[in-house]
Parts: sequence; structure tokens; C-alpha cells
Amino acid sequence: MALGGFVLTGLCILVIASQSWAALEVNTEDRMEISLGKRAEITCIYKTDMPPSSIIIQWFAKALRSNSYMQRIYYLDNSTTVLDQESPLAGRVSVDNSNPGSVVLIVDPVELQDELLFVCQVNAMSDGTKDDSTLLKVFQSPEVPRIEAVHAGIHIHDEGTSKIATCEVRNGYPMPNITWYRGLTPLHISEGEVGVQNLVTRETNDLFTVTSELHLKVRKEDKDAEFYCESTYFVPEATKMTESPRVRITVHYPPTFVEMSQVYPEGLVKEGDTVEMRCHADGYPAPLLAFKHNGEDIEEDAHTDDQQGVRLSNARRSDGGTYSCTALDLETLLELEKSMQLKVHFLDEAVVVPEGPQVLSAGDNLMATCNALSSLDTNTVWFKNGQYFTEGHMLKLLNVSLASAGEYTCAVSTPALDGLHTEAVLPVIVRGVPQIKLVTWEHMEDVKNSVNLTCVALGYPIPSITWDSPDQQDLGGQSSNTQLPSGVISTLTMKATSVLSVACKAENTFGEVRRVVQIEPIMPETTSAATTTPAGSGTVKPPKSRPQKEGSGVIIAVLIICVLLLAILGSVLYFLYKKGKIPCGRSGKQDLTKEKSNKDAIIMEMKTDKSDEAVLLQGINGDKKAP
Repeated sequence: MALGGFVLTGLCILVIASQSWAALEVNTEDRMEISLGKRAEITCIYKTDMPPSSIIIQWFAKALRSNSYMQRIYYLDNSTTVLDQESPLAGRVSVDNSNPGSVVLIVDPVELQDELLFVCQVNAMSDGTKDDSTLLKVFQSPEVPRIEAVHAGIHIHDEGTSKIATCEVRNGYPMPNITWYRGLTPLHISEGEVGVQNLVTRETNDLFTVTSELHLKVRKEDKDAEFYCESTYFVPEATKMTESPRVRITVHYPPTFVEMSQVYPEGLVKEGDTVEMRCHADGYPAPLLAFKHNGEDIEEDAHTDDQQGVRLSNARRSDGGTYSCTALDLETLLELEKSMQLKVHFLDEAVVVPEGPQVLSAGDNLMATCNALSSLDTNTVWFKNGQYFTEGHMLKLLNVSLASAGEYTCAVSTPALDGLHTEAVLPVIVRGVPQIKLVTWEHMEDVKNSVNLTCVALGYPIPSITWDSPDQQDLGGQSSNTQLPSGVISTLTMKATSVLSVACKAENTFGEVRRVVQIEPIMPETTSAATTTPAGSGTVKPPKSRPQKEGSGVIIAVLIICVLLLAILGSVLYFLYKKGKIPCGRSGKQDLTKEKSNKDAIIMEMKTDKSDEAVLLQGINGDKKAP
């Protein structure tokens, strides 16, 4: 009995196990995501030991609402295939059952209303009936966000928050989300600071449009801020975001700082400069600027063209002082003021004490000072007749002579500021016997046998100049005098056909002085006959010459005598050689050759000597030119 019980129990277990191995299995995806308008393929896989002829397959669609019912959309058995035409998917649904053990429901194209729960049900007769479902999610990416900022200005003193901008995201599914940003910082709702109002609209095509308004408590810093909105939305198996363009808002705020500064010229200002001072103030709209000088309103004709500064033409020292700029906000009537100091530097005319001209006697002393009133440190330099003389505001002349006479100029400048410069002149005259500083003469190239003489004499009283000849010759000619501050220049034009001595005489009440010069006329050019050298080596034509001084003639005579002596010496040597008194070589051929060579050497040497003489003569005559 016990054994029979164990056998019966084992058979029961085998029957139960065989039934579980032969059970029906149905599987589908839990969720499928698809974009609107695309093709959706929902696969149902089943497993059973029953033959295909015993299997019934049906597809149902069910809305996600809890009280909705399942609506059949497809039926398949061994002999019948039915696509229900009353279903919302009619005309867009098909089934592929070509592969055993699976059936594919195809929806093409997918519409928003297709976001349903699709149920695959399989009936395998004795294996029973089983089903599984797939949730189909449909997505549509929205358009790029559109943003529009408020065009009117927003004052920072407005109470509460103010509307800043509107962002619109159209035609998305599911409903997109909008986030606001200031710069790179997201804005979150905060009482009294940040507010967001969203409006969701379901379009006729069942897509969503979201409109969002940003409200903000505006600060001054927002004038430079950029605002934008970001749209976040779902796509199949992902999340995406799209940003709108950046926008700015117009912020009205009163001035918070004012700055008054000199923009031209850079650095120190001197009298005569054109000065421009500008006022810079923040605030929007731009505040009204008012300018004052030492507390007095500045006339508008002194304002710059843009009314943002003050321009002074030909500035004077009286233009220095305090300049102020006041910025007025026309909305709040708030005022802000800033001031600056302007210094206009000056240098008055130089004054020399004692005033000139100063007339001194030889041996006297002179002390003079030069001063000029200035707003800056000055530097004084004295010049005599345009040449540097000394430095410092005091001029000291001790034990003066005629050489001390001249025009003394004191130049005063300001090292710290270029352009400030003044001068004063002190003529100094020294009384005494005249001095002749220069007597020159030169031939006149355009007038034959004419010379120009010039005589410069210094002294005070101004001397008079006369011309005469120590040889009591009549000079004739024409003279003219030009008076200088401390002397006179006299010129004489006359004929000179022979050597002539001419004297320049300068005299005043203290005495007279004279200087003599010798004038040599230009002689006509002559040509000398050719001269033959004693050795017969050639002739040298003397160069054209002019009358030479006595020293030059002696030198030439000595040179000619030397050349003649060399020629005689050469002749004697040649005669001794012919007589055999001088041994030269070992063969006749060599003697002949040597003889010929010596002859050539003598001839060449004499030619060279004569050429040197010609060159020397030419050099001496060439150096003697008309003065």
C-alpha cells in the first residue's frame, strides 16, 4: 500500500510538470516611444505547443484612462483575418504574421491619438489564453522659442516687479517646460524679486503651446544683462533643450557718479592754449549737465557741441579756478556734482634793469638783471649777438672794452612747460678809439680790372671811414657806408691796373686808426717759346703764367740751374763711357745693350726732371690766384 501511494504521487507530479512545460507564453515590449508621423512596429511573441491551426490572436487598443474599455483592432485564426474598420486606427494599421511564433502590429503614420495601451491576446485552446501589453508614447519636438523683450524703459525705483519679456514655445508634445535665464544664471521664482506666469494652450492639432512671462525687480546692473528662455522637451528615449535668442531691456536709473576731467591738452596748460574739459556721468536717460566756474554759471557758447563739456579758446590766467559739473536726473530730480581745479600757467614779458642802450667807457663795469613774472620756475640764458654768453638772470660785464660792445639778449623760459618763452634786449655800447676789424679785397669777374674793397670798423661814437692811397695816387671809384649798432661797414669799388696800396681810415672824436692793403691787378696771359734741354731729350713748354712775386722767381731760377747741371753731368758720363773709362759688362753685346740702356735712362731721367719743373711751375702759378 505504501509503495502504491508513492507511485501515484510520482505520476501526479509528472502530469503537473508536463502541463507547466506546455503552458502558453506571450511577451511584448512594456513601452515604445515614437515621434509623431513615424512608423510604429509593436511585436508580440508567443510560445505554445499547440499547432497554428488551434491558435487565435487578437490585438486590442485601450486608452490610458482607468474607466476606458479595450477596443479590438485585429483578429486572426486559422481561417479568418479581420482588421476592424471602426477603430480609430482604421486605414493606418496592418499586421505581419509571416514569422511563426510572432505577430507584428504596424501603425503608419503615428498620430497623437495613437498614444494607447496596445494589448496582444493569444488563445491556444487547451493551453489557455494569455495577453501582454505595450504602452505607445508619441512625441513631437516644439518650435524654437520666440522671445520678445519689453520695449519701454523700466525704472529701478518702480515698486514691485515689472514685466521684462515674453517667451513662447509652440507645437510641442508632450507639453514643453520653460526656464528663464539672466546671463548664465537660471531665475527661480522669488517673492518680490522674480515672478513667472505661464499659459498653456492646446492647439486644434492637439499639440501644446506654452507662453511664459518673466517679471523682475529691476536693478541698475540689469542694464548690461542678457535675458533668454530655454525650452526643455522630451523626444524618444531622450530629453532635449533649445535656447531662444538673447535680449536686453532698457533700464532707467539716476546718476550714481560724475567725473570732471581735462582732456586737452594733456599735462600743464599755458596762456593761449585751447582747453577742453569734459563731464562724464552715468544714468539713463542721460542726465542734464550744468557747468559752473568758481560758482558762476558758464555761458552756453563755452560748452562743447555735445553739451558734455567746456571748451576755452585762448585761455587766460583768469580762466583758472574751480570748474564743477552737476548731473540732474529729470525723473527723480536727484543731483550729483563733481569739480576739478584748472591752473593756467603764464610767463610775463622779460624786463631788463637797467634799460638799454647802455653807453660805457673802456674799463667800466656793468651789472644788469633780467626777470619775468611766471607761475612756474624759470630759466634765464644770455646771448651776445646771437651766440650763447652766460646763464642766470644777472649779466656782469667787468673792465669793458670795444670787444664787449654788442646786443645782449636775455631769453627766459619755463623748463616744465614748453611754449612759454620771452626775450628782452640790452644794447651795450663802448666809447673809445675805433677798431678796424677787417679789410678785404677781391677782383670783380664781370668788370675788367675792377676790385671791391670792404672795411669794417667798430667804435662809439660811430666812426666815419675814408679811403686813400699812401702813395698819393688818385683812387677814384665809388664808396658806400652801412651803419651798424656798434660800427660801420664801408665798401669801395675802383679800377686797378697796377700794383696799388690802399688805406682804410676810421676816426671818431676819440681818435683814428688806419690799415693798408696791397692790391695786385690781373695781368694779361702770355705764352713763352719752347725751350730745348741741353741733352736733347725733348722740349717742355712753360705753362701760361701771371706775374709772380719776387720769392717765386728765385725758386724757379734755382730749379732751372739744377736741371742744366744734371744735363751736363749726364753728358760727361756718356763721354767717359764711350772712351771705355767706365767698365760695363763682359761682352760686346752686353756693352751695346748696356750702352743703349744707359742712354735711355739718361734721356728718361732728364725728361722726368723737366716734367717735374713744369709741374712745379704750373703749381706755383696755379696757386697764385686773384684775391
